[in-house]
Amino acid sequence: MSRPHSFTPPPCAHARQLRTSRGDFAVLDASPPGAVRATALLLPGYTGSKEDFMALLEPLSAAGYRTVAVDGRGQYETEGTDRQESYAQGELALDVLAQADALDVGPVHLLGHSLGGQIARAAVLLDAAPFRSLTLMSSGPAEIVEAQQLKVKVLSDALATLSMARVWEAMRALDPPEEAATDGDALRRRWLRHRPAQLIATGRQLMTETDRVAELAALPLPVHVLSGERDDTWPVPLLDEMAQRLGAHRTRIAGAEHSPNTDRPKETAAALAAFWDGL
Repeated sequence: MSRPHSFTPPPCAHARQLRTSRGDFAVLDASPPGAVRATALLLPGYTGSKEDFMALLEPLSAAGYRTVAVDGRGQYETEGTDRQESYAQGELALDVLAQADALDVGPVHLLGHSLGGQIARAAVLLDAAPFRSLTLMSSGPAEIVEAQQLKVKVLSDALATLSMARVWEAMRALDPPEEAATDGDALRRRWLRHRPAQLIATGRQLMTETDRVAELAALPLPVHVLSGERDDTWPVPLLDEMAQRLGAHRTRIAGAEHSPNTDRPKETAAALAAFWDGL
């Protein structure tokens, strides 16, 4: 689970509802102090939320980028249903296209972290026209590694029979002491607002995702593969290989693991802005 530095937006950002043709989505919308170079749409990962990008908002705004981080359908502050079919990857990809359209600013830079990267990929494969570029942050070519598949399966089985509160208690009991004492109340509130059906359906996607790199490589869309220098969900050498297959710009963030957006936010924001500036 990603651990945001804060759940309080910086002065450059405000929380609001983004109204789209597919419903309302909770977002953090951060604007630059001066002219806007471009707009970026950021999609969080499995069990995450828009707050995972909180520490990126100020440096990206300072670099001239309006940055909109979104809770997907059934994540945290965005409503969802109790039907797993509502969270099929194709449905979530259509949500992303609707979000980009609702921003009404022309092509946007799209970024997806982990699961969000695979949803972002599905969106651009449906229609690349709304996007200026795609950044896959710690998001691999296909299914997650076997050890992570086991963790997701255990979680999904628990969600099918236990309350969100009971599952939270069980997860926290397994955390190292230093993590269990960090931002527990805010993380618990976020967890309790996730829809179990969303977690079960998207967890299944992470365990069964097929390799669509060749399809993505065929699109005339600039791609950036960004990760930490260690990753226990998709090995970094696998991400290196994916970047080569895509002919993508490649960045490794020193000192970061699966969530460079929270591990090393300043360095991550600088790498994102440099890529976008280059376009």
